[in-house]
Amino acid sequence: MQDGSYAVTGRALLGEDLREEHVTIVVSGGVITSIEPCSGSSDRWIVPAFFNAHTHLGDTVAMDLPVRGSLAELVKPPNGLKHRILAATPRTELVRGMRASIAAMVATGTAGFADFREGGPDGVAALREAAAGLDCRPVILGRQGGERVSDGAGISSVHDVAGAEETVREARGAGKLVAFHAGEKNPDDIDEALEFEPDLLVHCTHATETQLCRIVDMEIPIVVCPRSNWLLGVAASPAHPPITRILELGGRFFLGTDNAMFVQPDLLQEMAFTAAVYRAPPVEILRAAISGAALAGRSGFIEEGQEAHLLAIDPRKSNLSFSNDIRATIVKRLDSSGVSRNILTLQ
Repeated sequence: MQDGSYAVTGRALLGEDLREEHVTIVVSGGVITSIEPCSGSSDRWIVPAFFNAHTHLGDTVAMDLPVRGSLAELVKPPNGLKHRILAATPRTELVRGMRASIAAMVATGTAGFADFREGGPDGVAALREAAAGLDCRPVILGRQGGERVSDGAGISSVHDVAGAEETVREARGAGKLVAFHAGEKNPDDIDEALEFEPDLLVHCTHATETQLCRIVDMEIPIVVCPRSNWLLGVAASPAHPPITRILELGGRFFLGTDNAMFVQPDLLQEMAFTAAVYRAPPVEILRAAISGAALAGRSGFIEEGQEAHLLAIDPRKSNLSFSNDIRATIVKRLDSSGVSRNILTLQ
C-alpha cells in the first residue's frame, strides 16, 4: 500500500473484550483506519501489544545481586540499597542498562511502559535517552524534582517521602499524572494515599476490603506486580495482591513488573505467573497487560481510530497451532520466540 499504509490479515483480538475475529486491519499514518471481516484463512494471530504499567528500569544495573534484607533496606528512598547503587553508577552505564531492558521489553511484545524514575531531572533525561529510537514509548513518572520535566509524579509510600502535598499540587497544576506506591507490605499507607485522589496506585498488595471498595468507587486503577511481590516476600498466597477481589468489585487492574533489579521486565512471564498462581480468567489477565496504555492516553486495544500497536504471532512455529483458545494460550504459553513480528508504529 502507498503512503506508509499497510494491511495485515489474521485472527485478531478486537476491542476491549478481546473478541476473536478473522479480519484485515488497515493502518495509515500509524492509526488503524479500518477493520474489515475477511473470508479467507490465515494462521496469523494479531493481538494488541502490551503495556508494562510499572517499572523501575534504572535498577537494571543491579540485576540479581545476591542481596538480603527487608523491603525498606532494599528499596526505600533515599538510602535503600538500590538508591545507593544508582547514585554510584555512572550515567552512561545507567543509560546502557535501561536501554537493554527496553529492548528486552520490545522483544517480548511491549509497546510502552510507565517508569518510576529516580535521579531528578537528569534521571528523566537519562531514560528518554535510553528509549530514543526504540519501539517502546515511556510514560515517565519522575521523582526528586523530575516530576517537573516528566509525565507526572511517581511517589513512594506517603510514609517514605516528605512534601507529598506540594509534589501533588504541582503535578495537578501542570495537568500531569500522580501515582503512589501503597499497600505493598501492609495497608497502613493506602488511606493517606487516597486522600490525594491519585490517578494510579501501585501494589495494594495488602489492601483491606474497605480500602478496595473505596478505590473501586473512586475508579482508580491498581497496578499489581505479582512476581515482584512474591520474590520480595510481601506476598505468599493468591489473596495478595487481591486480584480476584478487585475483579469481583468491578475494579481495574494493570500488570507491571516492578524492579528490574529482581524481575525481568517481561509481561509474558508476568501473565503466565499470574495465571498459574491467581487463577484469574485469561481474558482479564491479558486485558490487564494491555490496558495500562491508558496512562499514555490511548486504549491499547485494536479499534478503528486507535494507534496501531500490534503483535503478529505465528503459531505454526511451535505447538501453539493446537490452541483452542488464543487468549488463554497467549497468557499461559507464549514466549518471545512466538512473536514473529512487532508492528509497533510509533508517531
